[in-house]
Amino acid sequence: MTAGFTATGHTSMHAVPIPHSETYKNAQLAREYVLANVPGELAKPRVAVVCGSGLGSLAENLFGPKFVIPYSDIPGFVACHIPGHASRLIFAFIGENKVPCMIFAGRFHSYEGHALDVVTFPQRFMKIMGVEVMIATNAAGGLNSNYKVGELMIIKDHINFPGLAGLNPLKGPNLDDFGTRFPPLSDAYDLELRKLVYKAATERDVHRTINEGCYAFVSGPSFETRAEARMLKLLGADCVGMSTVPEVIVARHCGIRVLAISLVTNNVVTEESPSALSTPDADTSIMSKGAANHKEVLEAGLAAAEDMRILVTTVINHL
Repeated sequence: MTAGFTATGHTSMHAVPIPHSETYKNAQLAREYVLANVPGELAKPRVAVVCGSGLGSLAENLFGPKFVIPYSDIPGFVACHIPGHASRLIFAFIGENKVPCMIFAGRFHSYEGHALDVVTFPQRFMKIMGVEVMIATNAAGGLNSNYKVGELMIIKDHINFPGLAGLNPLKGPNLDDFGTRFPPLSDAYDLELRKLVYKAATERDVHRTINEGCYAFVSGPSFETRAEARMLKLLGADCVGMSTVPEVIVARHCGIRVLAISLVTNNVVTEESPSALSTPDADTSIMSKGAANHKEVLEAGLAAAEDMRILVTTVINHL
């Protein structure tokens, strides 16, 4: 508050407007660009879907009108150069109820060299656009020995390993025009939305196994060592990946409800490395057995894409 004087000489109190953050201003620029280019009701999304590695076909099998914008055309966005990420923003209606949605065909990763505020700018943009729910998908390595390649895992909790070391997307001055300084994350993964996934699977006769578990976020881009994988498993992680968690944190900071689903694309190697002393005659190829690679991630994504599309679109139709 600041004091001023009226014509009668009395002191008056009025609020000094808090200036918007640069992030807010940039998100507004992105919104203005979209509103100037995207037709009518398509430009009023209620739900945002983020497609993970190999899951871009979620955005390809849409019915009805849609409008596509390359990321490079949107102020504040950068291009994604990772195979399996198309770098396109798609506006479309989803489901029989024609829910207006934004589909992010590709995401940004910190291992590409982007700062976390760049990685999570789409979530700030979602808030400015009026999005109420974010559905994030990803490809992940299975740490839980009961998980098989091709199964799904609804994320119900996470371990933000870089965040515990100080690399949190909310680090720095708080963006008061988006959310509070200390947002809770014990409720990060919306229970009602998670229930809807199981309801959708029953309704649409999806037989793919759907687990619920904890996702460990690591920075990448190298895959985990055997010892790192064992540590994450010991900490309670069921899957591990290089995305999603910064997006979830910022979405929750913005008050957006979150559903996140992982596709298990490989079983992470957790067995100790064989000893050179105790197994002198062992075939050295044993070291590469089960080693992760991005090609298998994309292949598993393609195989599961239709079930993922059915689940996501059915959940959206219930919103």
